[in-house]
Amino acid sequence: MTSIIPARTAPSRVRPAPGPSGAALARTVPAPLAPRARLLPSLAAVYRAQLSRARVARIPLLFVATFQSVGIMVLMRGVVDGGSEARAVVAGSSVLVVAFVALNLLAQYFGQLRAGGGLDHYATLPVPPAAVVLGAAAAYASFTVPGTIFTAITGSVLFQLPLTHLWVLAAVIPLSGAALAGLGAALGLLAPRQELATLLGQLGMSAALLLGVLPADRLPEPVGWARDLLPSTYGVEALARSFDARPDWGLIAFFLAVCAAVGVLSLAVATWAYRRAAVR
Repeated sequence: MTSIIPARTAPSRVRPAPGPSGAALARTVPAPLAPRARLLPSLAAVYRAQLSRARVARIPLLFVATFQSVGIMVLMRGVVDGGSEARAVVAGSSVLVVAFVALNLLAQYFGQLRAGGGLDHYATLPVPPAAVVLGAAAAYASFTVPGTIFTAITGSVLFQLPLTHLWVLAAVIPLSGAALAGLGAALGLLAPRQELATLLGQLGMSAALLLGVLPADRLPEPVGWARDLLPSTYGVEALARSFDARPDWGLIAFFLAVCAAVGVLSLAVATWAYRRAAVR
């Protein structure tokens, strides 16, 4: 009698295909990973993304940063008549636009990014940490260009300073922006809480206001030492010296070189702070 239950068959053994040498492959070869993105293309991509993200707030941002700097110069016009004090006020107010955006707002942005888990998104991308920091810093510093130029021209007309050498702004804006943006990013990434990052950004901008706009010879000596530690001081000094009838270009180049060195150092600290915050 034939059973309707199928007979149990022995499981068949599938042998791995022999390799070129006749031996079976014992393990699976993993697929090669894609190469890591290079710094410059990653930097350009992050810069464009940050620029398009902040484009909505561009007009209010420029208005607030420029309006407060022009207002400070108008107030100081009743106290300062001219000379070196007027040059210090105009240079400090112009660089203050950079400090408002690159230091204050960037500290708030990275503090919010860390608190909201936004760093996890960048950590999953195959981009170098330096590209994230430099791209965001460059995007925020780019918004300061029109306001800084307008403030410098308005201050020069208000205090009757020469406009001949305002082309120095082409070096002052990116170098001061890099130094202040690196400091702002480091404050936002190292702050344990978002509220503390906002507070540190506000304090940094207040320091740039008090130590940059006020003439250096009127400050007490201990406050003058703190002024020397502020990254924007050297950009202010370079711009103020350019208003002289015969500028000392060697001294201006020295101030710009110091500002560039401080910018490299602050951006390096910000990159280290980003790596430290991203792995937590």
